[in-house]
Amino acid sequence: MTVAAGIGYGLIALGPSLSLFVSVIAKKPFLILTVLSSTLLWLVSLIILSGIWRGFLPFNSTAWWPYGLLVFSSVCFQEGLRILLWKVYKRLEDMLDAFADRISKPRLFLTDKMQIALAGGLGHGVAHAVFFCLSLLTPAFGPGTFYNDTCTWMPFFLVSAFIALAFVTIHTFSMVIAFNGYAESKRLDQYFVPIVHLIAGMLTLINFSPGGCIISIPLLYFMAVLTLMHCGKIVWRRLVDERHSGISLQ
Repeated sequence: MTVAAGIGYGLIALGPSLSLFVSVIAKKPFLILTVLSSTLLWLVSLIILSGIWRGFLPFNSTAWWPYGLLVFSSVCFQEGLRILLWKVYKRLEDMLDAFADRISKPRLFLTDKMQIALAGGLGHGVAHAVFFCLSLLTPAFGPGTFYNDTCTWMPFFLVSAFIALAFVTIHTFSMVIAFNGYAESKRLDQYFVPIVHLIAGMLTLINFSPGGCIISIPLLYFMAVLTLMHCGKIVWRRLVDERHSGISLQ
């Protein structure tokens, strides 16, 4: 039964990502490469962050602010990396468009650009799930389970899986929002992503309080749904604008 539980925890964390990969990403080799490259990039960034903070851990203080500082610095580092990733992507997009012009082929469509951003975001989310959830699941395949003193209602591994799924959703669709904000120079979208990322990270600190998981997990999923809805709104608007632009040119 514990083997089934361990597999179940992994599927909770990465099941939707696997479905998205099979239905959208796997059809295009370039998107597969984008997911793999993004996953590697974000894993390396998390390893660098863990190496930097390893010298300060464990915190001797029982206060929450050292952990808040850790989350804040990590979010700032990753959001700076997201901007760097956008600059690399934009240069690659210009190169692909120039190549398409030389061989008299159409440039990247709007849907292509959004799928590339989605693949990059999926890589970010998968890296987060691997680092903060899957790496902890080995004991879940053993003869028992583990409960945290601050959350006795659910196994620790189930809590980790739920939190990982929320962050996978946030990271995956945040990349689409961020890339659109950079492309259209929209401050709202540019600020939306780091603010949601920071709030989601800070919400995990509630888990240090007794019964905190009952509060933090619903709040995390509220942030995930908010991100998903905002991303859907952006995609719908861009597709409608693209359609109207195509009709007006004909």
